[in-house]
Amino acid sequence: MTTFATITLEVPDPTAAAAFYEAFGLGSHVRVRASEAPTTGFRGFTLSLVAAQPGNVDALIGAALDAGATTLKPAEKSFWGYGGVLRAPDGTICKIASSKKKDTEPAARRIDQVALLLGVADVKASRRFYVERGLAVAKSFGGKYVEFDTPSSAVTLALYPRRALAKDTGMAQEGTGSHRIVIGGDAGPFTDPDGFVWETVSA
Repeated sequence: MTTFATITLEVPDPTAAAAFYEAFGLGSHVRVRASEAPTTGFRGFTLSLVAAQPGNVDALIGAALDAGATTLKPAEKSFWGYGGVLRAPDGTICKIASSKKKDTEPAARRIDQVALLLGVADVKASRRFYVERGLAVAKSFGGKYVEFDTPSSAVTLALYPRRALAKDTGMAQEGTGSHRIVIGGDAGPFTDPDGFVWETVSA
């Protein structure tokens, strides 16, 4: 089975970006490297951070804002739980959410799960593309969502319609240039139908 091993964010200032993700609590989940590749608008992906309760969401958002992030959507209650959306100093969009609406213990700056959501033009076609390259599907909801089995990674890999993902972040779906993200795995180097680049990395 093909493994999904790493996320590398391409940033203008690797030292500053590394410091931000360390302060935010994502230092062990992402890598950074220098890039000045042109990019505009929505970059086509988000990092989704799941927390156990609203107080933890607020603690994580507070840490990110203190480290230089900006707010795209303030944290608030909704039908599905509680959460907000931030933009990191390098432009990466992070959604921080909990399915709970009330705290049951003291708040902690703790991330329980991290997912890389790729916004794609055709979820079913991208699912086929990845399955053909050896990734196993863990969950699939037709053309709305696909989650892959990634037991060797601390990050879950999933596909989501680009339009819906952009709407969820509060941004227009239009964007051009580099995604400024490189995904590492053992399937060999390739570029997927939506332009996301994979490079060879052992799990």
